[in-house]
Amino acid sequence: MKHALLAALIGALRRKATPFAVLDTHAGIGAYDLSGPQAQATGEWRDGIGRLLDTSPDAPDLAPLQPWLTIVRDTIRAHHGKLVYPGSPELVAKLLRPGDTLTCCELHPEDQRSLRALFRNNHAVSVHARDGYSALTAFLPPRTAKRGLTLMDPPFEQGDEFARLANAIITARTRFPGGIVAAWYPIKHRAPPRAFLNRLKDAGQRNLLTAELTLRPPLDPTRLNGCGLLIANPPWQFEDEARSILGALRPYLAEDETETSVEWAVEWVVPE
Repeated sequence: MKHALLAALIGALRRKATPFAVLDTHAGIGAYDLSGPQAQATGEWRDGIGRLLDTSPDAPDLAPLQPWLTIVRDTIRAHHGKLVYPGSPELVAKLLRPGDTLTCCELHPEDQRSLRALFRNNHAVSVHARDGYSALTAFLPPRTAKRGLTLMDPPFEQGDEFARLANAIITARTRFPGGIVAAWYPIKHRAPPRAFLNRLKDAGQRNLLTAELTLRPPLDPTRLNGCGLLIANPPWQFEDEARSILGALRPYLAEDETETSVEWAVEWVVPE
């Protein structure tokens, strides 16, 4: 879900000729070998991207997903058929035009080395060993463009991650008021995401849109039941585009043929 929506956000930035800059605060390794031991051990990808890999590129019901799926298929072809999935940095890098830039932040030393190796010949992409949240004050507003997107996808390994993410969104918008912010968050049960959104509303944040998808009712706080993407300053008509994307994903992610377990919503938290 996150990557399909991300591709659409970059697509919106590409509609204007002027350059844009993307800041990925928690970049990871950029590309993931789905045939590797870790991916094979969990097998999670089979119920995600695995359900879409064999679909026809011309399938009309998948038209909203094609900008993202095309890059996924191109990445696999570039690795001679090996199941390599493009993460957010690789996805964004594939969509950059001459003059556009991507700044990646990653603290984990091994992941950072993988990221540097991936982009060693790409001068439009820079990789930095720094905390993603502190990077906001270092890299915003961007020096290379007056338009852009800040992507925040923290690991949610700390108990206060929702609060930290809310503060980071406020910081990013203060430093780069015209920029788009996209922030991913898990949905285990409803209380933490609701408190997160209320925190932003209470801080006076406006023009906030959420896109959420759950595979099952979010009642078990020990299980990842779904996820959401908060978009601040969404592009024009992105609300409709997001609805098309989530609607196209739903039948492929359902755990049974009825599709009743999968629910999605695109809603304004606070209008402009």
